[in-house]
Amino acid sequence: MTTKSSSLNKVFADLPVTIFEAMSQAARDNNAINLGQGFPDDPGPEDIRRAAADASLNGYNQYPSMMGLPELRQAIATHYGHWHGLKLDPMSEVMVTSGGTEALTSAILAVVQPGDEVVCFQPVYDSYLPIIRQAGGIPRLVRLEPPHWRLNEDMLKSVFNSKTKAVLFNNPLNPSAVVYPREDLELLARYCQEFDVIAICDEVWEHVTFDEHKHVPLITIPGMRDRTIKVGSAGKIFSLTGWKIGFVCAAPPLLRVAAKVHQFLTFTTAPNLQAAVAYGLGKSDDYFLSMRKDLTRSRDRLTRGLESLGFPVLKSQGTYFLTVDLSPLGLNESDTEFCWRIVKDYKVAAIPVSAFYEQDAVTSVVRFCFAKKDETLDTALERLSDAVRGRKR
Repeated sequence: MTTKSSSLNKVFADLPVTIFEAMSQAARDNNAINLGQGFPDDPGPEDIRRAAADASLNGYNQYPSMMGLPELRQAIATHYGHWHGLKLDPMSEVMVTSGGTEALTSAILAVVQPGDEVVCFQPVYDSYLPIIRQAGGIPRLVRLEPPHWRLNEDMLKSVFNSKTKAVLFNNPLNPSAVVYPREDLELLARYCQEFDVIAICDEVWEHVTFDEHKHVPLITIPGMRDRTIKVGSAGKIFSLTGWKIGFVCAAPPLLRVAAKVHQFLTFTTAPNLQAAVAYGLGKSDDYFLSMRKDLTRSRDRLTRGLESLGFPVLKSQGTYFLTVDLSPLGLNESDTEFCWRIVKDYKVAAIPVSAFYEQDAVTSVVRFCFAKKDETLDTALERLSDAVRGRKR
């Protein structure tokens, strides 16, 4: 039987293959080093992996609580209380999901109804817009620009109105690697309160910050405690991206509806991984500070190497990524053309930041992942040694 394309859900049927999958496939096809997709090339903390193995062999392997193991929900609440001074009731304000993307989906579907407007900041993570549209919502896009990618009064004034139901805010911001200062958060909070808007905060990179930049959750800004849904990810905190353990934290009226959505998406999440994450969240501060120190060293290694080759690097404040702005180089190609060229000719995969825009894209910025071993970064730099000189006008 041939299915008519017109009978399929056009929100999803018309979506192209994501740039992450396209570039990762190109990396495989060209035997290239993949500095595009955001995953480390080490296996993750051994003690946490052993905790998961022990829980699988000796623990409970049937359906866990839909809301998450009680010990993990308590660990999440304790962890955020310690790091951010955020007091959460683990039983009524914390939920565990199968990854951050599911957490975001549960939050969006819980809040957005047909006709609601949702403010999103470009560059925007690729799952946001399809889920908003599936809920019947209308994305209102704000264009952020290099080199600082900051919020300002004019951009918020242009999109917030009486129809605005929610805002999706990613901090630290992937792909531009910005950790937003408190003044930007207070500006956004003021607009959320003035227009009675719910903030859905994608904060999966909250522990991956560098130098003196400190992540401040929007939910901790005065006036935002009862109108914010905070999303976190154990995969990003522990460099175990395949585990797909997400966190949703919100006031009870918001969390109750998000939980009803979660019930019909994945319902629950592997209990052995939940047990291991609960163990991990209880690790001493030294673990988290050491993780940041190691990633800072990798960031600096790739930054120095790219700059020595003539690439204008924008300083990364957080996440696994740094970005390069090609515009000063006078290359006769866009960021997308540059990425296809280097994966084919130089055997290194990167991601064009224009892929994170739906309209009025910034077309000169490329994202590289530095969460790799030294030898991986050094080999990539060797391969890219002529990538700038070989394309100048």
